[in-house]
Amino acid sequence: MAEPEFTARGVRIGKRLRSLTRAGQVRISDGRLELLTSYGTEIDSAPVQAVRASKPWFVPEDRALADLNGERYLLTLGEHDPAPGEPGPPAARRFVEAVRRASGRGG
Repeated sequence: MAEPEFTARGVRIGKRLRSLTRAGQVRISDGRLELLTSYGTEIDSAPVQAVRASKPWFVPEDRALADLNGERYLLTLGEHDPAPGEPGPPAARRFVEAVRRASGRGG
């Protein structure tokens, strides 16, 4: 399996007003976007060409929206401080750019 093009851990993933996980993972690998729980269980996945990722102006800087398979997920990518020696979580803007690059829509 190839190295993931984008990975973020410790991501809060929510749908509507419900939190699905507070320490999930977002991964783009082999042309697919995967939303995973902290245990690695898949919440949802789709080919990146079918994903719409955005960073609305009205949400805080660390949040992004992802539309997969007709469902809208709110991703909080920068809520927690990194552990000592670990890089900080990627910003929402980097996530949106990674989806666009992986799908061939520029970025």
